[in-house]
Amino acid sequence: MAALDNTTEVREGVDRETVETVQSMAGKYKYGWDTEIEMDYAPKGVSPEIVRLISEKNGEPEWMTDWRLQAFERWEKIEEPSWAMVHYPPIDYQDQYYYARPKSMDVKPKSLDEVDP
Repeated sequence: MAALDNTTEVREGVDRETVETVQSMAGKYKYGWDTEIEMDYAPKGVSPEIVRLISEKNGEPEWMTDWRLQAFERWEKIEEPSWAMVHYPPIDYQDQYYYARPKSMDVKPKSLDEVDP
């Protein structure tokens, strides 16, 4: 939520109440209840290696991996449009996680009887 820190100026189309509401929701849960979930992450960033890794983790067939790699190559060549007249900081696509999944997904319940109510 770095884009909505305390120094944020209210811009056209976004009123102060909206900014304050988003800021108030961005913090930790105020009642203290928290569930730690062990996660499996791919490394940050996007590259052909990450695309292959995600495809492998999802158990996808080779043809789908190839299709995703072709799409990634096309995406790399796309330039961000500038005609919209919007102003925001550049997106750092290499500072994002593109795969995250709870490790508990490896052991799935076999029936609803095994799930907590």
